[in-house]
Amino acid sequence: MGALIGIAITLAMVFGGYTIAGGKFSIILKSLPYEMMMIGGAALGSFVVANSFGVIKHTGGDLMKIFTGARWKKKDYQDLLCLMFSLVRTAKESPVAIEEHIENPEGSSLFQEYPKIAKDKAAVELICDTMRSMIMNFDNPHQVEELLEKQLEAMHHENMHGAHALQKVADALPALGIVAAVLGVIKTMASIDKPPEVLGQMIGGALVGTFLGVFLSYSIVGPFADKVREINDEEHHFYTLIREALVASLNKHTPQLCVEVARRNAPHKHRPSFSEVEEALREVQKRAA
Repeated sequence: MGALIGIAITLAMVFGGYTIAGGKFSIILKSLPYEMMMIGGAALGSFVVANSFGVIKHTGGDLMKIFTGARWKKKDYQDLLCLMFSLVRTAKESPVAIEEHIENPEGSSLFQEYPKIAKDKAAVELICDTMRSMIMNFDNPHQVEELLEKQLEAMHHENMHGAHALQKVADALPALGIVAAVLGVIKTMASIDKPPEVLGQMIGGALVGTFLGVFLSYSIVGPFADKVREINDEEHHFYTLIREALVASLNKHTPQLCVEVARRNAPHKHRPSFSEVEEALREVQKRAA
């Protein structure tokens, strides 16, 4: 919603100011389809050339996030804390019993209680890989924490590909606008024998290309890249809670304290309160009894 409001404000202020100043939309509207075809087509073609299919697909998903927001909500953070409590408690009570859950998370009763998390491949792999390391007697918590940190860094780097790709497009758009404007000037020079009023309209149409390139770069695509970066940073916090809970477990803390350590590292706007987590954990214990 915020993205749509921002776009509406930008369009209203830019074109509203142009209209109030006495500008005529006829020149812009006449040139817009052709200029947009040249600038947008060149930007899209360059984007396809510069990025792999995986990055292109990832960027498409990132663009959807701009309008839908971050994937993980407050309820998901609470569910993750409950899942980590169940897993840590099971691992402490019976290292053998935990193996069936981490070796087959698709059939695990613990994972399937939280289907949204269970469907997230990155979260499941992070949990299961780390708990396997714990079972392999990585007794030094710093060893596991280092492994987790490297895995989290790799995940975050990969998730930022879409933001970087969009930023490169934003950086290129002003130059592509100049290319379209130059083509418009070439077209104008070929009609130099026309009356001044006709030449004025043709030059104005050529300048629409420069305007579009700069406008799209700094008012649309650039802010999109920043928003994608912000959302991915926010979503990354969800996975860091897994690290906090498991490292706390390696430090011999109780399952409740492991969850509390993780809870306090959740982003403020998504952080469930102590009483909310306590109530949720009571429900988990009742179901397990």
